[in-house]
Amino acid sequence: MFIAASAAIIVAMALTLIRAILGPTIYDRILAVNLFGTKALLLIAIMGFLTERPEFLDIALVYALINFIATIAIMKFFRFSHLGHPHEEDNLGDL
Repeated sequence: MFIAASAAIIVAMALTLIRAILGPTIYDRILAVNLFGTKALLLIAIMGFLTERPEFLDIALVYALINFIATIAIMKFFRFSHLGHPHEEDNLGDL
């Protein structure tokens, strides 16, 4: 049962990669990469269950956090073209 679930997730990951390559907009591509990360998280959890190694769940949780933070950072970068304060040097003259 879990092997079939793993195979289905791998097929879904392949379809997600196709969507990431062919996506018409940058937001479609970002969504596809985020979805690929979520499917990788599921695959790590299933592989941990199949190999009877519960520490894989911890790895999957850390991967989920990294995936979420990276998606937010990429979205912010494409929205504002920077990740920090855009014009800090402009504010130095006001002192």
